[in-house]
Amino acid sequence: MDQTAEPHRARRGRKPGEHAAPASVQVLDRALAMLAIVSARDGALLTDIADAAGMAPSTTHRLLSSLASHGMVTADPETGQWTIGVKAFEIGNGFLRHRKLGTISRPFLTRLMEESGETANLAMEDAGDVVFISQVESHAPMRAFFRPGRRGPMHASGIGKAILAARPDGEVAALIGRRKLERFTEKTLHTQQALHADLEAIRRRGWSIDDEEHTIGMRCIAAPVFNEYGEAIAGLSVSGPVVRLPYERVEELGPRVKDAADALTAASGGRRT
Repeated sequence: MDQTAEPHRARRGRKPGEHAAPASVQVLDRALAMLAIVSARDGALLTDIADAAGMAPSTTHRLLSSLASHGMVTADPETGQWTIGVKAFEIGNGFLRHRKLGTISRPFLTRLMEESGETANLAMEDAGDVVFISQVESHAPMRAFFRPGRRGPMHASGIGKAILAARPDGEVAALIGRRKLERFTEKTLHTQQALHADLEAIRRRGWSIDDEEHTIGMRCIAAPVFNEYGEAIAGLSVSGPVVRLPYERVEELGPRVKDAADALTAASGGRRT
């Protein structure tokens, strides 16, 4: 009997690629997870990526090479470090073009930085976190810096709390009500009771303060930005060291940040409810 005919008979009646989908989806899942690992770092070696992904270095290299062929990642031939590629950047910019806030916000951020002398930021809410998407840095030698794409906890972020305060209690509970509120400093609002009390104060005031709640020595003043449905989807902020942002200065800047956020809301076609 011809042994090579057996596999062909075993596949009779099966559609081409019928069982390929699960394996293909698994490979895609791994590749996307690996892309996320690379994007979270400013450069990572193959072994570090493999460890973070829980995969063998050979498998990791094969997937990275495939991603590199599509321009999603790139490797430095001298250091061996992998970083995000141009194509991934283009795809990310596609998101910003869709939302438009990244582009529209630039003059508002620049004006805030010039008026305050501190770094101005724009971040959006995503799955219960804040994601920084744009920034205009202060010219001061000691200044705040948030890399675009960086994620942060809403309860320990000026922008995060500004967004939460602009949403109904039911939405706040859905976003963070069941989460453990990580404590970053002695000032972090790490209980639901303390956080909700602060949110009420923010609602009355119209702007929020991150008072060394994420990083000792740094303060942030923020206000929400709304979409066309009156939903708080993002926030503007200024951030800087406490030595340049004493409480009197915070009280002075708060209304300015709120005015800038309201102006950006209007410029992007949004509205306050």
